[in-house]
Amino acid sequence: MSDEEDMAPAVKRSRVFYGSLEEKERERISKEAGSGGGGTGSGGSGPGSDAIKAGIEAGNINVSSGECMELEERVSERQQEALAEFERRRRARQITVSTDDAEVKAGLRALGEPITVFGEGPADRRERLRSILSIVGPDALKKSKKDEEKSKRSQEECQQTWYHEGSASLKDARLWLARYSLPRATKRLEAARAHREVAESTRTVRQQELHKNLRNLNNFCSQIGDDRPISFCHFSPDSKMLATASWSGLCKLWSVPDCSLIRTLRGHSTNVGAVVFHPRATVSLDQSDVSLASCAADGSVKLWSLESDEPVADIEGHDERVARLAWHPSGRFLGTTCYDNSWRLWDLEAQEEILHQEGHSRGVHDLHFHPDGSLVATGGLDSFGRVWDLRTGRCVVFLEGHLREIYSVHFSPNGFHAATGSGDNTCKVWDLRNRKCIYTVPSHQNLVSAVRFQPTDGHFLLTGAYDNTAKVWSHPGWSPLKTLAGHEGKVMGVDVSPDGKLIATCSYDRTFKLWLSE
Repeated sequence: MSDEEDMAPAVKRSRVFYGSLEEKERERISKEAGSGGGGTGSGGSGPGSDAIKAGIEAGNINVSSGECMELEERVSERQQEALAEFERRRRARQITVSTDDAEVKAGLRALGEPITVFGEGPADRRERLRSILSIVGPDALKKSKKDEEKSKRSQEECQQTWYHEGSASLKDARLWLARYSLPRATKRLEAARAHREVAESTRTVRQQELHKNLRNLNNFCSQIGDDRPISFCHFSPDSKMLATASWSGLCKLWSVPDCSLIRTLRGHSTNVGAVVFHPRATVSLDQSDVSLASCAADGSVKLWSLESDEPVADIEGHDERVARLAWHPSGRFLGTTCYDNSWRLWDLEAQEEILHQEGHSRGVHDLHFHPDGSLVATGGLDSFGRVWDLRTGRCVVFLEGHLREIYSVHFSPNGFHAATGSGDNTCKVWDLRNRKCIYTVPSHQNLVSAVRFQPTDGHFLLTGAYDNTAKVWSHPGWSPLKTLAGHEGKVMGVDVSPDGKLIATCSYDRTFKLWLSE
């Protein structure tokens, strides 16, 4: 090898330019143009300079005028995370956390965090709360507490009873009801005092005779009432007629005790829920007067007289099923229950709705007026019953205890007892004076569809149920006296005649039966 090949290659020295790059570029371009002019002869300029000039003229090559833009210092993401972590730890050291473990758990729960994790002790839990507060901010716990207080206040406001101003007709009706009920209450109390003065032995003998007659109850008459199930039955005030309601939409009047058909009332087009006599029908009212009222599943309510097969009037206003209706003892007012979670009171003299009362969370199935005319009891599908004071509009007693829907409610003639029948197969007896349940009658093996007190003295209680039976219970004592078995289907309605001699039951088997003591 030659000496030239053994020599190391020369290191290329980098050029350092000072000053404006624009000036250096112009110098380079002029030099290339000069060298190109001498080398190419008469061409005048090289192809490189021509291309650059063309690029500048076309705007593809931009040469600045010396302006420059300063570049910001970039901070790496890791540095940002580290700074944020240091800042979070600094805030965590400044946050004060309670040493009470219960308060720490409450704080975690308020923030939506688990109150404890596996293997965590009180100290670790406290540090976890401190760490969470350092992220979301110490004010988050205060905000959550404020939100809880607001929600509690809103719940309390929802549970509060509120009243609004009623109409003038409602005020007049309440005053009229007060004047009507107070004398009746006075007479009832006087009768109770007189009954208490009767010798104990005499009362015992009477009660024993009554129980003996009830134990001898037998099926006196059985009649096929319709082509569809019979949903309701009700005696007339003079105990000489029985009204039945059917799912066929027909209401029928039957003579008692021979059970012969008197009249068929045609007007409803769907299931009839109830048909009831006016308190003075067949006693002091003319046959042309309004003597009966009926309701149906389509929300219709119709009024009837005793001399026509067609309704005298219709009461409009219900949009959903009307399950039951009842006359006020005075005969002036009519109460209806509806599956829109409300019940209504109608003034038939003024021919208007004077009260639309809410209070149940589900549909209202049954109602019954107090013998004095001062109270009304309602039973709903929400398993609760309520007793309302018609003179003030307040709910004075809340009947809580049933596990299923309440299908029937009835006041005792003594004025201070009420009975409710429910889907939990029991009948409860309530004392309005103590506002509590005094006895639960485990009466049937299926839902209790109807309850009735003896209308004269309330000395026995009658219940009907979907176990195809009706039962008679003593009062007081609530011991079983008689089981009325004979229906082949569910017992859907029961009633006791005003004179206390007859018992009627109607059933899903399309028949109604009369029971009489031999």
